[in-house]
Amino acid sequence: MNAPTAPWPYPRWIAHRGAGRLAPENTLAAFRLGAQHGWRMFECDAKLSADGVAFLLHDATLPRTTSGRGTAGELTWGELAQLDAGAWHSRQYAGEPIPTLESLARWCIANHYYLNIEIKPTPGAEEVTGRAVAALAARLWHGQDVPPLLTSFQPLALSGARETAPQLPRGLLLDKLHDGWLDTALQLGCVAIVCNHALWTADHVQAVHRAGLRALSYTVNDEWAAERLIELDTDGIISDRVDLFSPAR
Repeated sequence: MNAPTAPWPYPRWIAHRGAGRLAPENTLAAFRLGAQHGWRMFECDAKLSADGVAFLLHDATLPRTTSGRGTAGELTWGELAQLDAGAWHSRQYAGEPIPTLESLARWCIANHYYLNIEIKPTPGAEEVTGRAVAALAARLWHGQDVPPLLTSFQPLALSGARETAPQLPRGLLLDKLHDGWLDTALQLGCVAIVCNHALWTADHVQAVHRAGLRALSYTVNDEWAAERLIELDTDGIISDRVDLFSPAR
């Protein structure tokens, strides 16, 4: 018998880092572009500056997606705010700044969009980042019908989020199904498991659903892969291809 599954308010389709590769990832320009393509839920990466401001960036270091150097979490927000986070992508986006998580949250709330916040801590700051992101999300989404989904590869980050804002839904990110993966998610009080799409099998999806959790996938950029996941009855698809898939369809 399946365990009771809590209501799931989120759309199936989730735009990866705003608009995938069509715009500089984790910038407000990317989220606006994803919305222009009809997407209503977005995934972002959040970490902390040296002075405790939650901001959007995937990597621990700055060079790949900004004009900065070194470890992002070692700079203050004032220093990070001066960096160019768009020129690496294309001249069209030169000068695009790194956004705070709060600025993205307020945009999502004002436009009735859904958000998946991946807690992406600087190594060594897992628990404090989980606590800070959860506290901010709880404050910003207070009174809203649908809170953000907090996810992380780091159990310590999810544990910190749970202790700070237990009412916010959490999901465990996995790049492989290690021994006890489902038990880990249950111990952390997660509502979802988000893993590499190639790892899902019918048995794994059924096990997750029997436990009362949801099965989500990253990063799905081919139609055949999306069709397979839909046939497996998974619950969410994170994709770069905001130009290929039509959430409305």
